[in-house]
Amino acid sequence: MDFTKSLENLQIEALNAMQLAAIELTNTGKDMVLLSPTGSGKTLAFLLPILSKLDPKAEGVQALIIAPSRELAIQIEKVFKTMSTGFKVNCCYGGHETKIERNNLSQPPALLIGTPGRIKYHLKKGSFETGNIHFLVMDEFDKSLEFGFQEDMSFIVGQLHNVKQRILISATKSIDIPDFTGLKNYKELDFLSKQASKNLEIKKVVAEGTDKLEALFKLVCYLGEKPTLVFCNHRDAVDRISEILLRQDIHHGVFHGGMEQEDRERTLIKLRNGTFRMLIATDLAARGLDIPEIACVVHYQMPLTQDAYIHRNGRTARMHAEGTAYLVLGEEEQLPDYIAKSIPTIDVSPYEDAPINTQWVTIYIGGGKKDKINKIDIVGLLLQKGGLLKEELGLIEVLDHSAFAAVKAEKAKKLVQLIKSEKLKKKDVKIDIAR
Repeated sequence: MDFTKSLENLQIEALNAMQLAAIELTNTGKDMVLLSPTGSGKTLAFLLPILSKLDPKAEGVQALIIAPSRELAIQIEKVFKTMSTGFKVNCCYGGHETKIERNNLSQPPALLIGTPGRIKYHLKKGSFETGNIHFLVMDEFDKSLEFGFQEDMSFIVGQLHNVKQRILISATKSIDIPDFTGLKNYKELDFLSKQASKNLEIKKVVAEGTDKLEALFKLVCYLGEKPTLVFCNHRDAVDRISEILLRQDIHHGVFHGGMEQEDRERTLIKLRNGTFRMLIATDLAARGLDIPEIACVVHYQMPLTQDAYIHRNGRTARMHAEGTAYLVLGEEEQLPDYIAKSIPTIDVSPYEDAPINTQWVTIYIGGGKKDKINKIDIVGLLLQKGGLLKEELGLIEVLDHSAFAAVKAEKAKKLVQLIKSEKLKKKDVKIDIAR
């Protein structure tokens, strides 16, 4: 099948070696275990062969993709929609209204994507038929096991009686494949070592004493305006660092499992549209998120496992880009055994000037795709009624029931005043600066 148009829509010029090998193997009809690092393009490696197997004349769900997190499920759906294949796709996940999902499934998609718990829910409710599901993908399977989804996934696979091909995706090699997956005579493609980044530089910063917050602040000043992801092991550490940065008026986002799904989604939108360049997060942000290229990864707290360390670092130096990982250590803190001891130390003590914040803020619009509102409507509103110039308007993202637009910060307050009483598609919608 010719994927040229889909790749053009994704603005991808050529597939990499891993993607080509995965497509070739999938085309043989064999079950496959694909091992490849974060950021290597695994989503396309299974979406393209799925596309070639979908039958436009067939009814019902033909392919099912199970993902361990809402963010990953949403990201896969977004990629497939961008490919503009003509096939319907739906995404089901916790935090999304089940009523909306059941309505969508009443006219079933060719491709269904979802988290284990939500797919299990719909199977028990009989929301969709499984008879035509011939293609099953279990993405980030190692993470699904880590999150304890074995029971849900076992139930789901047990309901699929006509699957002809199974693909299991993992960014970790050391996993045992449970019998419930149903993989038979599968072939493994291992690109973990082949794609280990040669463009990743690792450095460390040593704090004076045991309090690392001052060292982190100086490191942030040293990094300046580079896109940065700071990793912590616990939510309270994320929130504590956030408080320190807010006192210094350093714009940033936070991301962890204690946040509502809507707030996490909004954080990622702001990171993508340039409202801020820095994200403070737990390991929940190490994989499966649709975020832009990160220049620097900071390990404020050392990861608990080697796999976590690899996944964190995988957020930078992706594909052909270069990146740096920084380890922040207390004065007497020792590096874990899996990290080389010969890492160079950098002195950040002279740096005290906080990085300049971006020129963008995010505008919230209380209407989305389900209200028949699209990007063109929003551009017209912001330029014609809001008086913005094209260069003062940035990235726009339209969700089901809301939309977000990046605008130049100095124009935001006046813009909201000008358009707060305007209508979109003849409907009153709330418009304000996103919190």
